[in-house]
Amino acid sequence: MDVIMPEIGEDITQATVSFWHVEEGEKINEGDDLVEMVTDKATFNVPAPAAGVVSEIMFEEGETVKVGEAIAVIQEEK
Repeated sequence: MDVIMPEIGEDITQATVSFWHVEEGEKINEGDDLVEMVTDKATFNVPAPAAGVVSEIMFEEGETVKVGEAIAVIQEEK
């Protein structure tokens, strides 16, 4: 499952990765904080949309992500 950068406000089209709460290969529960994002107006956490293993992180800390882009992949538990 791709984790998509959510829309957080009408004027906000991108955010910068501040801090990953997990590393690739780590298990995560649905709703746990996955990544902290920063804009010029706010700092917010993106929660995991499903439980599983973080199989890929697509952006490094300090990189800018556009709303709607995939930021990570979670291999869902079955």
